[in-house]
Amino acid sequence: MKKCLFCKVSSLITAIGAINWGLIALFNFNLVTRFFGDMTTSARMIYALIGGLGVIVLMNVFRNCPLCQK
Repeated sequence: MKKCLFCKVSSLITAIGAINWGLIALFNFNLVTRFFGDMTTSARMIYALIGGLGVIVLMNVFRNCPLCQK
């Protein structure tokens, strides 16, 4: 099954978020706070974006994306 651009981008951003969590756990290094500051508005927006896309990626695990079907 061919993935749509939205699914590819959301999977990529979610993977980057997962890598960031790994960096936090292993090295106590947070990429988001490094580039955007500690809980600034932009950092919170990045966290919200990654969290929202993570939910979408998780939903696509259990059902087919309607955009990919076109």
